[in-house]
Parts: sequence; C-alpha cells; structure tokens
Amino acid sequence: MTKTSQFQQALEAVEVLSLEDQAMLLDILQNRLRQQRRNELLKEVAEVRQEYAEGNVKFGSVADFMAELDDSEEKAHG
Repeated sequence: MTKTSQFQQALEAVEVLSLEDQAMLLDILQNRLRQQRRNELLKEVAEVRQEYAEGNVKFGSVADFMAELDDSEEKAHG
C-alpha cells in the first residue's frame, strides 16, 4: 500500500465523520503538530547549547560570516 493510497483512505474516513467529529479531529491534529514542532525546537535548542558549551559556536557580524565563506571557498578552489 502506498502513502498516497493511505492518505486517500484517511481522507475518505474523515469525510464520513460528522462535522463535529471532523472539527474535533482537526483540533487534535493541530495540537499534535504544535507539540511535534515544539519538541523539534527544544531538540534544536539543546543541540545549539551543546555546541556552544563545546566552543563550536562563533560570533560575528554578517560581514564576518560572508568573509569567512569567501575564504573557505577560495581555499577549496585555490
């Protein structure tokens, strides 16, 4: 069974629900999506904090960043 057919089956299953049940399902799905995004953000924050603690984070301006990119590109091609 492909994802497309699973998705189509899910849509068809939702269509037979009452409007109230569809609205409830939508609320549940939105809450789950928000929680998943929150969890991803927390994971990213933890990773950044770990990199900072290990000294792997550099600070500077956008111009500094662009200059560093140019330097690394020149080294790769030079």
